[in-house]
Amino acid sequence: MRLVVVSAGLSVPSSTRLLGDRLAAAAVRTAAEPVEVEVVELRDLAVEIAHNFTGGFPGRQLAAAIDAVTSADGLIVVTPVFSASYSGLFKSFFDVIEKDALAGLPVLIAATGGTARHSLVLEHALRPLFAHLRAVVVPTGVYAASEDWGAQGLDGRVERAAGELVGLMSGRPARRRAEPEVVPFAEQLAALSGPAGG
Repeated sequence: MRLVVVSAGLSVPSSTRLLGDRLAAAAVRTAAEPVEVEVVELRDLAVEIAHNFTGGFPGRQLAAAIDAVTSADGLIVVTPVFSASYSGLFKSFFDVIEKDALAGLPVLIAATGGTARHSLVLEHALRPLFAHLRAVVVPTGVYAASEDWGAQGLDGRVERAAGELVGLMSGRPARRRAEPEVVPFAEQLAALSGPAGG
């Protein structure tokens, strides 16, 4: 199985990259079969991403990163929080990927920030973005504030999220609700008005 980690961290070392590495390591430990991990550092692609917007074509490194992401069996995406949302670099990278290229791809969303107050970024920014891209987002997202490193709770969230991702990557059938029966509007209207002549 091929797992790709997309890290939008800007500093070196980066807590964003560290969280991505911990999630990937947990996925490798959880999987019953070998997992090949590749990391895409968006910091190294910033110029090519900008050129793609102005020129319309990806450079060599950006094209390789896009190919890695779109051909993966699973994706871990990690962004630092800027202005209560994902970073502009993170969003720009996913903007240059073809609209349907991530459809059906299992994705684990994660973010880092200086305070726990930004933890809802997972639900109000990242999850809607990847739902729009028609990816399959695992139920557990992982947010790590500065105080979470070394604290109880983070490891458990990392393990749970990684397990959910590996389950989807392994092809376990997802639980699906039964599709509701579609009844044509004319029939529904007729049922409301009762039998003819009644």
